[in-house]
Amino acid sequence: MTDLTPLAARLNGCADLYTALRQACTGLSAAPDIAALIAATDPATRARLAQVDAGLLAAIARKVTQGEAVPGATRLRAALATLPVHPLFLPDPATAPGMALPTTGARPDMPAFSDAAFDAWFARHQARGIRYGFGLYGENRTVYATPQFADAASSERRTIHLGIDVFAPAGTPVHAPLPGRVAHLTYNADPLDYGHTLILEHDLDGTRFFTLYGHLAATLPSLHPTATVAAGQIIAHLGDWPENGGWAPHIHFQIITDLLATSGNFFGVGHASLMDVWSDISPDANLLMRLPAHSFTV
Repeated sequence: MTDLTPLAARLNGCADLYTALRQACTGLSAAPDIAALIAATDPATRARLAQVDAGLLAAIARKVTQGEAVPGATRLRAALATLPVHPLFLPDPATAPGMALPTTGARPDMPAFSDAAFDAWFARHQARGIRYGFGLYGENRTVYATPQFADAASSERRTIHLGIDVFAPAGTPVHAPLPGRVAHLTYNADPLDYGHTLILEHDLDGTRFFTLYGHLAATLPSLHPTATVAAGQIIAHLGDWPENGGWAPHIHFQIITDLLATSGNFFGVGHASLMDVWSDISPDANLLMRLPAHSFTV
C-alpha cells in the first residue's frame, strides 16, 4: 500500500482543506485513495474530513490529477446538448413568455424567493402575460451564506447555484425530460431545503447520470423507487409553502453526473472556489432545458 503519510501531513492543521487537497495532489499521476488519506491525517484533521462528503474530496483529487472531477463529464456535456428532450413544463418554457429572476439586485423591487411577498410580486408580472420566472445557474446567492451551507473543511460557504429554477403556480405539472428510473424519493424537511425531492437516474449509451427535481408537492403520481418513467410523463407537481422547503412555488432542476456520497438529497449550491469541480459534477441544466439566452437577462 502506498504510504500516504507525507500527503496527509500537507493537510494537517490547514484552515482550508479543499485548497490543501488541491495543492497536495498537484503533480501526482493518479488520485489518492481518499479513505486511506483521511485515515492517515492527524485526529483533528481526520474529524473535520469525516464531516465532509468523501465523494467531493475524491472529485477534487481527480480534477487535479486527471483533469475531470467525474470521468467522462466533458463527453457527457457534449452529448446532453444534442439529446432529444421533452420540455419540463407545458407550454415549453423555451418558447413561452418568461422573465429572468436574478437575486443579485437587477430587480431591486423583487422580494426574496423565501419571502411570502414574492407570490404577489410575481403574480403581478403573470397578470401582464409572463408565464415563467427563471433562476440562474452559476449565480452567487447571498441567501446561502448561512451556517446551514457551511462545512468543516473550509470557512467558505456554498453559495453558487447549481441548478435552474423555474417559477410557476403551485400544482403545475412537471414532465420527465428523458426516460429513466426513480433513484430517490425523499422529503428533505430542513428550512430552505428541497422539501419533496425526486431524483431520476438515466442511461446514455452506458453512461449513467441523474436529474434532480426539488420543491415538489407531496402528490408524486404513481412513483416509487426503481419505477421507470417515459420522456414526457408527468412525474410531479410544483409544491406550495411550506411543503417545498419554504419557498415560493418553483422547481429546482439540476443535472448530476455523480451523486458522490449522498442519498436522497444533493448539493444544490457549491463553493465558488470549487466551481471547476462542481461544474463537472453538476453541469448547466440548460443543456436539457434549452432556454434562450435572453431568459437569463433583465
